[in-house]
Amino acid sequence: MTRNAKAEPILKPTFIALLIAVSAVSPLGINMYLPSMPSMARAFGVDFTTIQLTLSLYLAAMAVGQLIVGPLSDRLGRRPVLLIGLLVFVLGSLLCLAAQSVDLLIFGRVVQAIGGCAGITLGRAIVRDLYGGNQVASMIGYVTMGMAVAPMIAPTIGGILETFYGWRASFVFLAIFGSLALLFAYWQLYETNKNRGSSGSLRHLAYGYLSLFRSRLFWGYTLAASFVSAVFFAFVAGAPYVMIELMGRSPAEYGFYFAIVPSGYLLGNLASGRLAGRVGPNRMILIGTCMTLASIAAMIMAFSQSSMHPVALFGPMFFIGVGNGLVLPSGIAGAVSVKPEVAGAAAGLSGSLQIGFGALVAPIVGAVLGATVWPLIAVMGTCSLLAIVSFGLIAGQRESVASR
Repeated sequence: MTRNAKAEPILKPTFIALLIAVSAVSPLGINMYLPSMPSMARAFGVDFTTIQLTLSLYLAAMAVGQLIVGPLSDRLGRRPVLLIGLLVFVLGSLLCLAAQSVDLLIFGRVVQAIGGCAGITLGRAIVRDLYGGNQVASMIGYVTMGMAVAPMIAPTIGGILETFYGWRASFVFLAIFGSLALLFAYWQLYETNKNRGSSGSLRHLAYGYLSLFRSRLFWGYTLAASFVSAVFFAFVAGAPYVMIELMGRSPAEYGFYFAIVPSGYLLGNLASGRLAGRVGPNRMILIGTCMTLASIAAMIMAFSQSSMHPVALFGPMFFIGVGNGLVLPSGIAGAVSVKPEVAGAAAGLSGSLQIGFGALVAPIVGAVLGATVWPLIAVMGTCSLLAIVSFGLIAGQRESVASR
């Protein structure tokens, strides 16, 4: 299409709602079934480490999928790639629903992830197509602020569905939501990539990736966002076990407390949307990484007092959620703005690394968790420290990169 997409289309409420909806598909897929993981392990007669493969392999498939989806959208356009991705997500949800073995369940989760990653990757690339300057961080902040509602309500809904209908009900919900998002995108989404096809050769793609690999700024933004995100994914991998098995709480209660975390993320994204354009991405990242480390220190203090109440776990996680909301929009905006001509590839690569770190820490948490919460806190603390170290790659750099 030839319409001017610099400002007018993104201001339409239906278009913003569309970006939120498609970006929420994969977070729903990650978080909806979490309260059901212990009962799924019992239903299939496997241990908790095995059932955690449905999370870690989901994240790994998302990481790989984004490497494919981003460049494909640079060549073929955002719209067709997003529609196909949403269709694949729905098919994966139906596979999970029908699974009679843990192997088929894991396969269905991989299919879900490959399709669902299109929403997150292309939501970011579409914003970059429409906006330039520090405004990219602000708009990504607003979109992900709305997207935060998905993980906020997903475990609560999943816990209620698990309690009354069993674990398969969550995948019924995901199939329906994915189908509605697909129909919404089919009717509302227009093509935003005006340069599609111009960067489609493998040689150009390889050059684009090589230029990203050589960029200190790209790695600084990407690694800071990835390590802060890994703190959250470590929590997601371990919190159901800590809450349900160690603390003896119900899946529904876990879902209730989990809503605290994306509430913080929502607040952080609201702050990013309002402040990133004025404060600049580097300062937002610094504030967010420091807040995350301080929150983990507070969690250590709470559990060192022998407290096994959910507030000791979820109270600090509220502020870790705020930290994620401050870091991720600016980190993502910085990463996709380093080389605007390959924004799709940059969104795919940065998103792949971000989710890949989550896929890495999830099985680590599953392997080290035992009779105490301390292994989980140790993994989260390590990731937080590495996020601050990564910030050193962009500290002192001019923030004009986002204005290209």
